[in-house]
Amino acid sequence: MSTFLFDAPRELEQVYLVGGAVRDKLMGVQSEDRDFVVVGESPEKMKELGFRPVGDDFPVFLHPKTKEEYALARTERKTGKGYRGFAADASERITLEDDLARRDLTINSMAMDKNGLITDPYNGRQDLENKILKHTTEAFAEDPVRVLRVARFYARLGPKWQIHESTKRLMRDMHSKGELNHLVAERVWKETERALMEPFPNLFFETLVDFDIFPELASMRGVPQPAVHHPEGDVFIHTMLVVQRAADLKFDLATRFAALTHDFGKPVAFAKYEKLLGHEQMGIKVIEDFCQRLKIPNKLADIAKLTSDNHTRCHRIRELTPKKLHAFLIESMNMLKNEGRFLQFLDACLCDSQGRGPTMVNNAYPQADIAKSYLASLKTLDAKGVVKQAIANGCKGKQISEALRTAEIDNIRQQRMRVLDLQSEN
Repeated sequence: MSTFLFDAPRELEQVYLVGGAVRDKLMGVQSEDRDFVVVGESPEKMKELGFRPVGDDFPVFLHPKTKEEYALARTERKTGKGYRGFAADASERITLEDDLARRDLTINSMAMDKNGLITDPYNGRQDLENKILKHTTEAFAEDPVRVLRVARFYARLGPKWQIHESTKRLMRDMHSKGELNHLVAERVWKETERALMEPFPNLFFETLVDFDIFPELASMRGVPQPAVHHPEGDVFIHTMLVVQRAADLKFDLATRFAALTHDFGKPVAFAKYEKLLGHEQMGIKVIEDFCQRLKIPNKLADIAKLTSDNHTRCHRIRELTPKKLHAFLIESMNMLKNEGRFLQFLDACLCDSQGRGPTMVNNAYPQADIAKSYLASLKTLDAKGVVKQAIANGCKGKQISEALRTAEIDNIRQQRMRVLDLQSEN
């Protein structure tokens, strides 16, 4: 049985596991995938050995058995703006060190051969042990996506890590020179989506808030909130706590996105009124523009707008009349036809309630259970029977819809009485 760490044809003398797979192996973490670099070979040789070419911009091949990616060692030369402005050289003279030099961070610039021997020309192992995110070479500045990647790695690894000061300066320099203006929307969203699902998504946004990538978040800083409800500080601090709470509770992407955007309207309201009145509805347009700019899927945009519009109503659900409850639960949230989305909304509201500093992080949120009780009660209503009876009574068109609305409000009224009775008992 082979004792090699990976399988590669004997004809390839210099094959290395590289990048994140080496980093993860040293950290004792299971890698999602593995990437390999082949040194000193040609595309023709790879094809002769059964590897299938798949790369457009530079030679990348799929292993004939494992289907893992094997790339020829390469260097990259800056030819234009943005992350596509490169010309690659994958000739046989390119060394392993040359290939590692083009990578973003030192912890991603290590290679391992079949026997487990590590090549580490940029001290990535030491930075891994010291929990430091540091750029490999000055070539980092040639690709604006690397700024996003540093922030995302920080969100993955957590606050025990730090971004090296020299890398911070380089990122700020890239921003001041306008290199980040060449980030394309799809790539910004891709990195943002991945960052939202990391264990510490707040670190991603805190790292990037000064780089004009998310002006909606930058505008939150310094916007005050009533201390009685928000002892944690301004709107940006609150939003970061809410997003982090969603991650701590391991909620899904839609919930985390709603948590991120739920208070986008507060800076607008404060600029207009010097208070936060009406921020819920003002946030809808901000979210629409944000999602359009970054080409964010409509499904996420929808729950974000609904959460902005309705989260305060959910917090005040015990105070709402039956008609206002109907407007909230049925007319706005459409919870009966979109139950899954409604439950995601409630999770986002929970995070909003608990994302207010250490004194409130474990506070109960009974509003979610109350909202679910209305959902359960309305699901018992025989809507088809109500419609059928309305038609039998001679109702037509809007009269039928009104008959159903009246029945739903009656159902809500009865459930509200049960909720109030339970509250009085407790």
